[in-house]
Amino acid sequence: MPSKVQTGGMRMKKTVMMSLLVGASLFAADYSSVIETPNASKIIEKDLMGPPTKFTMPANCVTTDADAIARGSFIFHNLNGGKTKGDAPKGLAKNNADGKPKQYGNCVACHNIEGAVGGGNIGPDLTGYKDMFVATGVRDNQFVYQKIADPRVDNKDTHMTVNLTTKLFNEREICDMTSYIVSPK
Repeated sequence: MPSKVQTGGMRMKKTVMMSLLVGASLFAADYSSVIETPNASKIIEKDLMGPPTKFTMPANCVTTDADAIARGSFIFHNLNGGKTKGDAPKGLAKNNADGKPKQYGNCVACHNIEGAVGGGNIGPDLTGYKDMFVATGVRDNQFVYQKIADPRVDNKDTHMTVNLTTKLFNEREICDMTSYIVSPK
């Protein structure tokens, strides 16, 4: 059987707790009007992409022009304008017109290719792509262009970036990357 001191101590703890709870409730305010409650359905709808889009490569898209290949290489090997390695080649800038860093491909995070530093091994190895696939007729430039523009056309479960459908890159940039991939290295 607990002593009077023990019983009194337990009563005292309960009284203090009740006092704290009542005091806190007196000072509590209704913060519901200042708590942000975004409409998740609208956010998801905005983030959802439309169906896969089949693109036709523009005429004269793939070129042996050194400037185009340099731009394609730069896009392929860099992440964004704030962290790019070296100067942007002729025709590219590290920042968008609004001054924010330009997003580049960072393709080497998943793909290996000649000259890649830390080339990834998640996506197909693109080393020797021209000789292995284009020269043998297994693949053509249109295939490469489409793969970069919207790879979902032939692989609905791809994790590759959808670049032209999302407007992450424009047609010229997709052509530059295609030119780089199919160029002799």
